[in-house]
Parts: sequence; structure tokens; C-alpha cells
Amino acid sequence: MDILKLIGREKELFTEDIETNKKELETVVNASKFLVIGGAGSIGQAVTKEIFKRNPRKLHVVDISENNMVELVRDIRSSFGYIEGDFQTFALDIGSVEYDAFWNSDGDYDYVLNLSALKHVRSEKDPFTLMRMIDVNIFNTEKTIQQSIDKGIKKYFCVSTDKAANPANMMGASKRIMEMYLMKYSQEINISTARFANVAFSDGSLLHGFNQRIQKRQPIVAPNDVRRYFVIPQESGELCLMSCIFGDNRDIFFPKLNEDLHMITFSEIAVKYLKEIGYKSYLCKTEDEARKLITTIPEQGEWPCLFTTSDTTGEKDFEEFFTENETLDLDRFENLGIVKNEAVFDNLKLQHFSNTINTLKSGKNWTKEQIVNLFFEMIPNFDYIEKGKFLDAKM
Repeated sequence: MDILKLIGREKELFTEDIETNKKELETVVNASKFLVIGGAGSIGQAVTKEIFKRNPRKLHVVDISENNMVELVRDIRSSFGYIEGDFQTFALDIGSVEYDAFWNSDGDYDYVLNLSALKHVRSEKDPFTLMRMIDVNIFNTEKTIQQSIDKGIKKYFCVSTDKAANPANMMGASKRIMEMYLMKYSQEINISTARFANVAFSDGSLLHGFNQRIQKRQPIVAPNDVRRYFVIPQESGELCLMSCIFGDNRDIFFPKLNEDLHMITFSEIAVKYLKEIGYKSYLCKTEDEARKLITTIPEQGEWPCLFTTSDTTGEKDFEEFFTENETLDLDRFENLGIVKNEAVFDNLKLQHFSNTINTLKSGKNWTKEQIVNLFFEMIPNFDYIEKGKFLDAKM
């Protein structure tokens, strides 16, 4: 299936920049040792493959998902084969004592790339998963940065999100707060990051759900008013690697907007997707109608679809890679832009955030309202509106 065609593009975004810097990328990667955290997720796998195919001296991959790690190794062996360097994978939770023991036993890396994250807006619906999001997106990042500082690591890279620019949901806000911590630690270690669009057909995404619905013979549901930028998995890996290798301290890389990168609705992609696999989309008015028709109309070359307006908490009308107050470098690369940052942060605010979260966790009792109020303290212009509806309440 041609993913580029489904998201309305004809060519890849970063081909020119990758080709222009091909020799330096290969030279640096070939001479370096890498640790990829969260390397079995969709972006993590893409980054791992970009590093692997350039023959690094050492490539260790850590992820909590044992099954995804197995698939990553099978994918790499089937696509690229083997390298002379040390390639190993470890099924570990980076918040665990086992990970700390792993780190203490080695920790000999030039680059640490953190791709682990809770990325779904639906993860913020309850106070317990929301607290885990804070742990994974903020405090595990802080922990692994400090470990990298203690070991004298050359560079730390982690992924942010376009949703961190003027955030409208708790996931994006957690990444914005993470960026604040990055500014603090950038005084002790070189750090770069990246904001980019939705990764088309990444694990758990709505587009990945299209594949699942077809396999399980279920209707396809999508919003018809939510427009998003999309990159393909390979582009996500290239963007992260470019930022990791070429980013200056505190740089945030993002895709430049051009005629090739444009917003498209999920419903538009659904129609293209069904056409690609030989079906015409049949628009239903209700969930019941869609569930009923799935038993009959596929034999007629049609697939039931329910396209509706979005009315759930955390959905942003549009997405942006930077804010009007950020300084940009749009000249260094052809299709990559860079947000240039100074080490500006409020240490008292960060300490207040850490102390408050630790106090809530130690009491083993907290509400979503307490966390939301704390986020508003950290991000005064936070554009969060609680609508009382979440994606888990929809088909």
C-alpha cells in the first residue's frame, strides 16, 4: 500500500537533506555508540532502522514491549541483515530498577535517544493513566537525562510533538513541560529534540485502526472536521536522526511547511484507503447502521463508514510546529526548520511541579482536577477545555 498516496503526497519530505548530508551522517553513525529508549514503538523502530542501516559501532534498544521488540528484530534482519557492531535489544521499563541495573552495567554510549512516550489524547481521560503519562513523558525523561549527564554522554535526544506548540490537551502540555525540563538540563548536556506531525499508520493511531477494522470486518469511523499533518514512518526516523546528529544544543527540528506537506482530514484518508483496497465508502448515519451493514455490503464492494464531527476533549482544530514567540532558523536545511532556544526556564516553577506531583503520588490519591490545575500553573496560556467526552466513549 502506498502510504504517501493515501496522505495526499507524491514524494518524501527529506530526501534532499538526507542526500546532502549523506556522507557526514554515515561517518558519524559508523563511528558512534547509540542507545535508543522506546525503540520498539513506531517512531522508535523507524529511528532504530535509520541508525542500523548506517552500520553503527554499537546499537542497543530498550522497550517495555517484548512483542514489538521481537518484530523489530525480525524486520531489521529481513530488511538489512547484520552489522559488525554490537546490536542488542532489551525488554525493559525505563522507570524500573532493572533498567537502572542495565544502565549501571554499561552506559557507554555517545548518543542516547529517548522515543518513549504516552502519546494518545485518550490516555488523559482518567487521573491514573494521566499520572502515568506525566511519569513517562516528563519524569522518565528527567531521569534518563540525569543518568546521561552522570555518564558523560555526548548528546541526548528526545521526541516532543507538534501538540506542544500552544497545547490544547494534556498530552501536548506534558510534552511542553518536558521541554521546560530540557532547557534546565541543557546547561549540563547537549540536548536536541523534534516536533513533527502524526506518523501515518503508526501503532495505535486511527489510521492503523483502519487496518485493524478491515481485518476484523468492522466499520471504519473517522472525524470529518479534524485536519492533520502526516509524515510516513521513514520520515519520522530521518527527522529524529538529523536532529540528533546535527542539532545544536536546545534545537527543536520540525518539517518545513510546503506544497508537499499539507493538512488532510482523517475521513479523506479513509476514502482513499478503502479505494486502494478495492472498496467504495458507504456513508452511514449511526453506529448501529454501520455495525448492521458490515454483514452485507462488503460483498457488493462497499464498506460502511461513519464520519462525524469531533466533540471530544483534547482535539485541536489545527496543528502547528512552532509559536509566534519562538526564534526560527529556516535556512540551514532545505526541508527542515529549527526552533532556536536559549536556556530560559523557571527553576522554582519546575521544582513546584516536581514537588506537587511527588506529594500527590506519595498519598496514592489524586484527582484529574488537581493535575489539570497544576498544568495551568505551568502553562498560563494552556488552551485546554474539558468537554466531558472522550474517544473511548465512541466506536
